[in-house]
Order: sequence, then structure tokens, then C-alpha cells
Amino acid sequence: MATARPPRIPSLDLLKGFVAVGRHLSITRAAAELHLTQSAVSRQVLALEDALGCRLFLRSHRAIAFTPEGERLFRKLDPALGRIQEAIETLQPAERPVTVTASIGVATLWLLPRLGRFQAAHPEVDLRVVTLNRVADLQREGIDLGIRYCLPEDAPPGATPLFDEGLAVVANPVLQVARLASAEEFRNLVLLEYEDPQRPWLHWQPWLATRGWHDARPRSIVRFNQYDQVILAAMAGQGIALGRLPLVGDQLERQLLVTIEAPDSPGPTRRGYWLVLGEAAPREAVRVAAEWIVEEAGRG
Repeated sequence: MATARPPRIPSLDLLKGFVAVGRHLSITRAAAELHLTQSAVSRQVLALEDALGCRLFLRSHRAIAFTPEGERLFRKLDPALGRIQEAIETLQPAERPVTVTASIGVATLWLLPRLGRFQAAHPEVDLRVVTLNRVADLQREGIDLGIRYCLPEDAPPGATPLFDEGLAVVANPVLQVARLASAEEFRNLVLLEYEDPQRPWLHWQPWLATRGWHDARPRSIVRFNQYDQVILAAMAGQGIALGRLPLVGDQLERQLLVTIEAPDSPGPTRRGYWLVLGEAAPREAVRVAAEWIVEEAGRG
């Protein structure tokens, strides 16, 4: 006895066209969904009806409706095509998030307050923020972008300058300290100190010394090993701090901090912030994130 040949399955394009028309009961809307012309979708439906040997839709001048055969086929095909799509998507490699590394202070004070704008402008790009108080090997560690703090001559080749660093005395407005004009005025103030031996230019002692205020005696000093803690304490009104501009630009703009007038420094720190790419030819999502960071740096 001869084995019956299995029925020939129509092409997937014909089945997709039929399901789209069945979902909307409209050739026009199905064509828009499939990005095809109305005539192309009509031809797909007619070809499927010819292949199956039955009518699937009843057509009139103003409307379209299922035949009984068409309705039975749609009820089976619609979820089946959905499962096929899901199965194919599981094989597609997921887009890696864009990894950005920065020090804890830069990430907390400058980058994080701005992430909402990035998400609003580029919802298609996922970011991963890694805080490191060391210089990471971007390529070896699989990091896409790094924000570096250094002297111009120490910036890696190809790095993009973001902004220079400046220092200003900052405090919560509730302290009502508007101006510092002498060492004597420190006697009732609490100094918030960034206790990092590798960055002495960010300490209070050299700041006071360059202004001739070696004999300043503050009420007390509170020391922190992370710069963001210094600024959080200043925002809480616990003392005055040396604000690294423009890391505290967002806090100043929102008036969570105010600058206190003081004599200018004899010279700038010369240090600044640079954007470094992990790869010379980054993928599109990395390029978008890099351009956004540079744009944000230009906002001040």
C-alpha cells in the first residue's frame, strides 16, 4: 500500500499575509503592518486560497470577513506564527549594554543625575555603569567607555576632552556663609575633607596655604575616603567643602549647594576629564553613548 504524501505547506510569506489580514480584517491595515502594498497582500491571500483549494475570506465593497475555513485556519495559524517568531528571537544575539566606567565621584555626582536625559533620548541603548577608583584596562576588561581624570599630557591617545577642573568652596545655603576673607572666619566652620593621599591638591591644607591662611583653625574637620561622600555631607549642611567644578554643577544648578566667595587660587589644577574609547571602531550603540557624554559635557 502506497504511503500518502504529506500535504505541501504554503510559503511562510503567504501564511503571514493571511494572518495579518485576519488580525485586522482589512487589506489596508495588513499592508501597513507588513510594509507591503495592498495589491501585494491581496495577491498573497489569493495565492494561499489557490494553494489550499478553498476561500478564506468573503469580500464585499466595504468589508471583509472570514469564511468558516478561513476562521479555523486563522485560529490555528495566529498563535503558531507567534511561537515561530519567539523561537527565532531566542537565537538572535542580545545587544550588549554599553559599559561606562568612571570613578565613584564622577559617576555619582556627574553621570547619574544626567542618565534620565540619555534614557529619554536613546531608549534603545542599555547602559551599564561601573564605578572604579582605579584606571581600568578598557580593552582587556571589556569596557566600552571610560571617563578619565588626569593631566593633559597623561590623557590616552585619541581621548576626547570633556571639561577642565576648577575648585570652589561650596556649602548648603542653610549655613548662610557667603564669603571667606580671612583665616579668622574659619573658627566656626566645619571643614569636609576628601582624605585621598594621591590627590593632595584637593585637600584643605594646600588650599588654605596658597591664600596665606596657614593659621586657619576650623571648629572641626570631618574626613571622608570618597569624594561623593564629601559632597553629600555638604548638601546635608554638615560643613563646607571644596567643590570640584563642574562635577557639582547639577547640585549648584538645583541650589542644593551654593558657592562661597573666596580669593582665587594662584593657579588651576591643570587636571581635567577625558572620554576614552575601549575600541578604535566602536559599535553603533557605543558611538551614540560617547556622543551623548561629549554633548552633556558641553552643557556645562
